[in-house]
Amino acid sequence: MFFIFKLFRRFISLLLLLAIVLPTYAGFKVWYTANHAKPVKSDVIVVLGAAQFNGKPSDVLAARLLEAKKVFNAGFAPRIFTVGSGAPGDLTTEAASGSNWLRANGISKKVINAIPQGRDTLASTQSYVKDMKALQLKSVIIVTDEYHCLRAMTMAKDLGVTASCDPTKTGPASTTSSSLRYLVRETGAYLAYVTVGRHGVHLTDQVKN
Repeated sequence: MFFIFKLFRRFISLLLLLAIVLPTYAGFKVWYTANHAKPVKSDVIVVLGAAQFNGKPSDVLAARLLEAKKVFNAGFAPRIFTVGSGAPGDLTTEAASGSNWLRANGISKKVINAIPQGRDTLASTQSYVKDMKALQLKSVIIVTDEYHCLRAMTMAKDLGVTASCDPTKTGPASTTSSSLRYLVRETGAYLAYVTVGRHGVHLTDQVKN
C-alpha cells in the first residue's frame, strides 16, 4: 500500500512539473521566435487577416500590410496573398480589404491574390496553402504579429510548405506595444495546437471584434 501511495505521489509531482515546464518552454519559444524571426526569399508573401471595418483595415491589419509591402519591395517574393473572410454582417472581407490597401499603396493588382476564407489562423493557413499547392508554390513568408509567428509557421510547415515569418514592427500588436497578455494567450494557443490541433481537434483562436 505504501508503495502505491509513493508511486501515486511521484506521478502527481511529475504532472505538476510538466504543468510548469511545458508552458514555460513554449512561452520561451514564442518569445524567441518573435524576436528573431526573419523573412527568407520565397515564392509568395502571405498577409494573415485581422479586423477590418467596412473595407478599412484595422491598425493591426494595416501594420501587417505595411510590412508586406516593405518585404515585397525588397524583392523577397514576387507575389502577395491576402487571406481572411468577413464576420457576419460585414460588407467585405479581410482579404479584400488587404488587397485594396496594397493596390492603393502602389502594389500591382497582377501580383496580388485575395483569398476570402478563414476566420482563424488554422482555417486561413489551410486556405492559402491549398492555393499555393494549386499554383505549385512551395515556400511562404508569413506576415503577422511577432508573438503569432511561431504558431503560424508551425501550421504552415505541418501542411507541407516551407515557411518563414516577417513580423510587424509597428502597430498595437507589436511586442513594443502589446502587453504580456498577448504572449500568454499565444503561448496557450501554441500549446493547444501542438497537443490537440495537430490531431484534428480544431480550436479556433478567433478574436471577436
